[in-house]
Amino acid sequence: MPGLMRAMARTAVVAGTATAASNAVNRRQAEKNAAAYSAAYQEVAPAAPAPVAPAPVAPAPVDADDKMAALERLGALKAQGILTEEEFAAEKAKILNS
Repeated sequence: MPGLMRAMARTAVVAGTATAASNAVNRRQAEKNAAAYSAAYQEVAPAAPAPVAPAPVAPAPVDADDKMAALERLGALKAQGILTEEEFAAEKAKILNS
């Protein structure tokens, strides 16, 4: 019986050592692969272009009919109680000055 226990213990030690060595090799290989893939990607991938600021948009010319329609909508919002007198006056000035 002691011989059997010794054989089982030796097998466990050998298996444990083999597993640890195998895991270390796999980990090193994974790190090498990650470094190689990263280097290859840096060579192939172009640098990101600098963001381009959009050109400012000129306001479209507003004709009298559009101004009247906007003023009517503002009046309706004020009549419904959605806009206060100050908000109405500010928006009205924006429309008339555009």
